[in-house]
Amino acid sequence: MEALKAALTKETAAVYVQSPNYYGVIEDMDAVVAATHEVGAKAVMGCNPISLGLLKTPGEYGADVAVCEGQPLGMPMGFGGPYLGIMTCTQAMTRKLPGRIVGQTTDHDGRRAFVLTLQAREQHIRREKASSNICSNEALCAMTASVYLAAMGPKGLRQAAESSAAHAHYLAAELEKIGFKLRVNKPFIHEFLTDCPVAPEKVCAALEAKGILGGLPVDGGILWCCTELNSRGDMDALVAILKEVCA
Repeated sequence: MEALKAALTKETAAVYVQSPNYYGVIEDMDAVVAATHEVGAKAVMGCNPISLGLLKTPGEYGADVAVCEGQPLGMPMGFGGPYLGIMTCTQAMTRKLPGRIVGQTTDHDGRRAFVLTLQAREQHIRREKASSNICSNEALCAMTASVYLAAMGPKGLRQAAESSAAHAHYLAAELEKIGFKLRVNKPFIHEFLTDCPVAPEKVCAALEAKGILGGLPVDGGILWCCTELNSRGDMDALVAILKEVCA
């Protein structure tokens, strides 16, 4: 918060904060939003939709814009896609949402190039002639997410979030017993970062050999993730493998 406040000026347009953040830590969004609004800027919050079954919503925090990845809402991993993005804002800003966003990148030769990174729909060629424009249909992903939310309901979404959190905290406690200490002693939902008593790559390789997708090596540690689909037996099996690796 000290670094954020030092960076904020009257020229700041907006502040984006993800909560839970990259390391799974829940940010103090009340303080972030208050500091952002104090200089007249807009607060943009990135969130995991499942976590909202337990945490306050971006609107309850007072955020002006909220964005999130919709993959957790009933969609398979699918080797990275297709997924859907979710974006919403306050009533006062609804007419200011762009119909499309053009992003800047570089081409194969390193030259500056521009690409459409967000658009409402494919609308540059007649459908019957669009053989050169075959792409994933995010409307189908949005329908999947809608069916998932309708089937789960508020109670089911909360249960999924509670189960994910309970599983993650159980695994974190079991990992600490064998030397995988939590890096950050702050609240988390279903992701957490630990130290690793041996090389993280060795740990992930041992788990992969047993058919388990382990955590992500990060800064010499491992970023773990649990969901409602991980049973206690699954987590105990993971810990047993790690005991052998670290012996």
